[in-house]
Amino acid sequence: MADTVEIPSSPVAPSKLRSVATAVWAAITHAPVTLGLVAALWIVGIVRGTIAHGPSEGVVEKWGVGLQAFRDGHWWSVVTSAMYCGGVANYVNTTLLLLVVGVAVERRIGVWRMLGLMLVSQVGGALLAVGAIWLGARAEEDWLFSISNYNEMGASPAAAGLALAATFGLSALWRRRVRLLLIAGLLTWALYVGHIIDLQRLCGGVVGLVAGLFVFGRAVKGRIGAPSHAETRVLVAMVVAVGALGAMLTVVVDYAIGPLSTYRDLLVFPAWTEEEVRNTCANPEFALDCRRALAGDALRGLPGLLLGLAPALLLLVIAEGLRRGRRLAWWLGLVMNLFMIGLVAWAAYQYFRHPVPDDYPGSKPDAGWILFSYLEPVLLCVVTVVILLATRRHFEVRVPRTNLVGFALYVLGTLLVVGFGYLWIGQLLSDEFDPEASAADLLLDLPVRLLPTGYADFFGVRLLPTGHLAKLLFGYTGLVFWVVILVGLLALFLRSRTTSEPGAADRARALLARGGSNLSYMTTWEGNDYWFAATDDAAVAYRVIGGVAVTTGDPFGEPAARRSAVAGFAEFCQDNGWTPCFYSVTEDVRRAAEELGWSAVQVAEDTVLPLPELKFSGKKWQDVRTALNNAGKAGITAQWWRFPEAPLSISEQIREISEDWVADKGLPEMGFTLGSLTELDDPRVRCLVAVDAEGRVHGVTSWLPVYRDGEPVGWTLDFMRRGTTDFRGVMEFLIASAALGFKEEGAEFLSLSGAPLARLDRGDEPGALQKLLDFTGRTLEPVYGFRSLFAFKAKFQPVYQPMFMAYPDPAALPTIASAIGRAYLPHLTPAQGLRLVRKVVG
Repeated sequence: MADTVEIPSSPVAPSKLRSVATAVWAAITHAPVTLGLVAALWIVGIVRGTIAHGPSEGVVEKWGVGLQAFRDGHWWSVVTSAMYCGGVANYVNTTLLLLVVGVAVERRIGVWRMLGLMLVSQVGGALLAVGAIWLGARAEEDWLFSISNYNEMGASPAAAGLALAATFGLSALWRRRVRLLLIAGLLTWALYVGHIIDLQRLCGGVVGLVAGLFVFGRAVKGRIGAPSHAETRVLVAMVVAVGALGAMLTVVVDYAIGPLSTYRDLLVFPAWTEEEVRNTCANPEFALDCRRALAGDALRGLPGLLLGLAPALLLLVIAEGLRRGRRLAWWLGLVMNLFMIGLVAWAAYQYFRHPVPDDYPGSKPDAGWILFSYLEPVLLCVVTVVILLATRRHFEVRVPRTNLVGFALYVLGTLLVVGFGYLWIGQLLSDEFDPEASAADLLLDLPVRLLPTGYADFFGVRLLPTGHLAKLLFGYTGLVFWVVILVGLLALFLRSRTTSEPGAADRARALLARGGSNLSYMTTWEGNDYWFAATDDAAVAYRVIGGVAVTTGDPFGEPAARRSAVAGFAEFCQDNGWTPCFYSVTEDVRRAAEELGWSAVQVAEDTVLPLPELKFSGKKWQDVRTALNNAGKAGITAQWWRFPEAPLSISEQIREISEDWVADKGLPEMGFTLGSLTELDDPRVRCLVAVDAEGRVHGVTSWLPVYRDGEPVGWTLDFMRRGTTDFRGVMEFLIASAALGFKEEGAEFLSLSGAPLARLDRGDEPGALQKLLDFTGRTLEPVYGFRSLFAFKAKFQPVYQPMFMAYPDPAALPTIASAIGRAYLPHLTPAQGLRLVRKVVG
C-alpha cells in the first residue's frame, strides 16, 4: 500500500484512472486494421469450418507452404498459407499475439509499415524455412528430411515477426526480456516439436527482427548493453528453465519430432499406454520387457505423471534458485547437466560396445544415425554447462551452514519415513506382489522406487504389484519422496541468506534501531557479515575481500559503545589474520581510529539538510522552486510507495528506468554503499516516485531510515533514477518534495548521502594520498559522474560533513584499494574493465 504521508506540493494517492477493460478497449478501437485482420482470420475459419481441426488435406496441399508446395510449383503458398491456422489453439494464440503486438505497433508506425512487416515476416519466414528443409533433406538430416514431403498453414510467422520487430520500441530491460522470451519460445517449439509451422514461425521471427531494425531505425531507446547483476541471474535461470519446459512440451504435443525431442529421454518419462503394454506383452520372447511395461502400467495416472516429470521439475526448482543467486543452485545445475552428459556418453559407449547383431530382425539401425541421436540431446546440456561456468561469479549467495545441515536432516528424515512406510505396508501386502514380497525384497526394491520412472528402468523390475493397494504403494512411495524433497529444496532457496551466524541479521537490525550513522541502514544489505561487541551493545557490518575486512560505515548500536567497537573490531580482524578498514565513516570514528595509531583520508562528502527551519525562499532556491512549479503545471505528482507493495505498473516502470540506466552506461552497477533494485525491495525503504496523470513514471528516489532510540529521526537518499523524459527537473522536484514531506512528519534531517571521491575544498593542504584520490575522482568523472552529483546536491544548500577511510597500515593501501574496488564492482568482467579503461582514457 502507499504511505499515508502527504507532501504539501503534490498529492500522494495515485489518481483513479479508467478501468482496465475500458482502457484496453479504447486502445484496440484505435487499431482498426489489426481488428480487421483478426476478424478476417476468424470469419474465414468459421465459413470454411477450419476452427476446430484446421484445414483439410486438400486445402493444405493446394494453399499450404512447404518444400512439397515448391516442388508442385505452388509459389503463391508463401502468402496463402496465412489464410488458415491449424486448429483452435493456433487460432487463439495467433489472435492474442496480433492483438497484443499489432495494436501497439499500428498506432506507433502506421498501418502500411505494420502490414509490410507482417508480409515480409510471413514470406521471408516461409522462404527461409523451405530453404532449410531443402538443405536438410539433401543432406539426409533425419528431422528435416521427415518433414520435406508435407505442407502446413498458419499466420503465426507474421505475428512472431511483428512481435520481435516491435521490441525495438521497448526499453533496454524489456527489449532484452521480451526478445529472450520470444526467441526461446520459438526455438523451443522448433527444436522440440519440430513441425513445419514451428520452423516457419522461428524463421519469420528472425526476419521480423532484422526488418524491425530498418523500420524503427533511430527510434530505438538506447542500446541493450550488458545485463545487470540481478538481470544476469534471471537470464541464466531462464536458460535452465527452458530446457525443462521444452522436454515437458514434447509430452503435451502430439508427434514431437524436433532435433531436441530426444532430450525428453533425459528429463521426462511418459507413462506407458494400454496399447504399448498390450503389444509388448503379446510376444512371449519379451518377458523382461513385459514386466517393465506392467510396472509402468501400475504407475499410470498422477504418480506416473509426476515421477516422470521429477527431473524436469528439479531443473525448474534449480532455475528458481539461480534466479535468487544461490550458489547451491549453481552447483546442482552444473552437476545435473554433467550427469546427463555422462549418462548419454555411457549409453553411447554401451551401444558401440555391444552392437546390434547382423541377424537382427527387421532393418538394422544405422550407427551414424544412432550416434547423431545421442549427440542431439546432449548439446543443450553442454551449452548450459558453458553458460553456468561463464556466469559463476553472479551466484555468490551461499546457504548458511545451519540451513544446509537442516536440509540434509530433512532429506534423511524423509528417506527414513518413506522407507519405513514402504517396508511396513509392503509386508502387510506381500501377497499382492509378484513374486511374494519379503522384507529383503522390499528393502532392495526401495531405492528403485525412489528413482524417476525412466531411470528406474535401468535396474529392471524386482517386484511387480498385482493388487490395487500394492499398485498405490508402488506409485506413491516415490511420488511422496520427490514432492517432499522438491518442496524442501525450494524452501531452502527461498529463505537462504548470508549471515555470520544464525540470527545475526536480526541481532544487527535490533542494534541498528538504537542508532548509527547516516549510512548505517546499508549494513542490512546482502553481502555483509556482522561482528558484535562482547557487551552486545554495538556491531560492525563488514565484508572480507582479499584478506581485507572492509566495513560498511560506522559501528552502530548504543552511542556510548560505538567508539570502543572500533578497537574491538580491530582485534577481531587481527585474530583472523585480516586487515581492517573502516570505510565511509564519520569524524567520530576517524578520531577513535587515530587513537589506535591508524591513518585516515577523506573519501566522500555527506550532504545534510536540516529540516526544522527548511524553506525554499530566496534566490538560492530558484532552481528548486522552478522544478516544483513545472511539475505542477505538467500534472506530475510525487507518490510515496514501499517498492514491494507498489502496483505492478509502478514497479515495472522503475525496473525499466533502472535497466535503461545500466545499459546506457555500458558498465556494471556499483554496489557496496550504492544501492540498486535489489536494495529497493525492502518494506522499510521508502520510495518517492514522480508520476504524471497518465501513470508514466518520470523518476524515482529511495530513502533509507536513520534511527535513534528505535525511531527514524532522519532519512538518507540512496537510489536515484530519472527516465527518458522532457521534464528536466525531476530530481530537484523529488528531493524537494521528500524534504517537505519528511519535515511535516517531524524528521530532523535529510541526508543526500555521500558523494564518493568528491569533497568540499576547506582550504587545507591535501596530503599525497588525498591528492591521488582527488585525481581518481576527476579521472572517473566522465564514467560515473561523482563530482557532477556533488555539484548537483549543492542546489539544496546542505551542511557538508566529511566521510573518511581509516586504516592501520599505509603499506596495505594497495590491497585495501583493490578490496574496495572489488566491493563496488564485484561483477566487473574483463570486457567491462577494458571498456572502463577506454572511457577513462578517452
